[in-house]
Amino acid sequence: MRTATVSIASTAGESRRDRLVLLLLSGTIFLEGSDVAMLAVAVPTIRADLGLSTGTTAWVMSGYVLGYAGFTLLGGRVADLLGRRRMFLTWLGVFLVFSMLGGFAVGGWMLVVARFVTGVAAAFMTPAAMAIITTSYPEGPRRDKALLVFAGVGAAGFSLGLVIGGLLTGLGWRWVFFAPVFLAGAILLAALRLLPAEARPQPARRGYDLAGAVSAAAAMLFLAYGIVRLEHRGEGFGTTLGAFAAGLVLVAVFVMVERRAEAPLVRLGIFRQTGMVRADLAALLFLGAFFGFQFLVTLYLQEVRGWSPLQAAIALIVMGCDAVLAPTLTPRLVNRYGNGRVIFGGFLLAVASYGLFLPVEKDWSYAAMFPSLIIAGTAFALAYGPLTIAATDSVADDEQGLAGGLLYTFTQFGSAVGISAVTAVYGIAASGADDSPSAVLDAYRTALVVPVGMVLLGAVVSAFGLRGPRAR
Repeated sequence: MRTATVSIASTAGESRRDRLVLLLLSGTIFLEGSDVAMLAVAVPTIRADLGLSTGTTAWVMSGYVLGYAGFTLLGGRVADLLGRRRMFLTWLGVFLVFSMLGGFAVGGWMLVVARFVTGVAAAFMTPAAMAIITTSYPEGPRRDKALLVFAGVGAAGFSLGLVIGGLLTGLGWRWVFFAPVFLAGAILLAALRLLPAEARPQPARRGYDLAGAVSAAAAMLFLAYGIVRLEHRGEGFGTTLGAFAAGLVLVAVFVMVERRAEAPLVRLGIFRQTGMVRADLAALLFLGAFFGFQFLVTLYLQEVRGWSPLQAAIALIVMGCDAVLAPTLTPRLVNRYGNGRVIFGGFLLAVASYGLFLPVEKDWSYAAMFPSLIIAGTAFALAYGPLTIAATDSVADDEQGLAGGLLYTFTQFGSAVGISAVTAVYGIAASGADDSPSAVLDAYRTALVVPVGMVLLGAVVSAFGLRGPRAR
């Protein structure tokens, strides 16, 4: 079944309305990125104000990841089947409502539930937004530029969200939840006006693959649960191992269901597109390394250097240079050298950036940190947008939502793996040492090996794409 396309690109070139719609859809990824970043800054204040335990505090952050990673694959495919505009508007509304409920929370359980459902909403609305873009532009420079704008705005959301979160936390942590409500409301009202209507999708002649949908969501939830538990040390290794085992069993069940289904939720043949699969794997490794590195640097600035959350956020904002470079420099490089070479260059820069931070000292000046931070932002600009392009190239219009869902599933799992891995390695290194500053610093250096290793592996994966065409 082919879902009607919501077209925003004119044949004679982009009109002012086309650009507004692109910025509107990009605002969704800005909303998602800034929401996560603001909460990361506010968590210590929330914990102190509500008297949350360490475990509950961790799940305030992990609940969002669990909902996002668990339902992104399903969300992307549902957008293809039921209508991208419809799914975008519906789940944007859900995001708005539960972000507001988080602001009114009076206990930890309310925050965890609100963050989980907000993550589920993001899992449906973000692939739908990207699918509207990819189906509105033909493959080529115009689609590439649109996707690079989309990725750049998302990066800006995360970078600016760190600073905005610090400012809003000073006014009161509840504003960290209410601010996204206003932005989501503005996007929703603008989308109702600007997004072109789409034909109502025809009901599937052979029905919907409910068994596939249930097994896919359950498998992703168990696997995501296992990953986020890795950073919650002391909560029972058996439960974590059981979650991974259940997730893998459900993946096998999902594959069997899809092979026998008359109208499968996921056409397994899509995984024969090696370029898409390679881009998804590379995105998992790149995002995992990036967020693991950023997490460690944030801890270093606050716990070792004693900087405030706002000071640390301002120090890290230089990593947001990708918001400027992604829509300006990266398209030129892609047009000249092709996606594969630009992605590979991004990985090499990431290796250099994280490697430069390995000899970090307790009294490092900001000037000593600056090269690592700005190179990390540049690497993100070179790799993330082209990976988004590569993950959706050569995919049919009626599976663009699925392609987007796969990409965001891999990136969310990557983010969770990166943060969980550095947390686990840091915890192991610190547990066998004393509490002296030198021992703590040695634990940071040990954990920094994780993002370096991930981008080295990602460079190997992405190197297989260098034989493709040099340019569009």
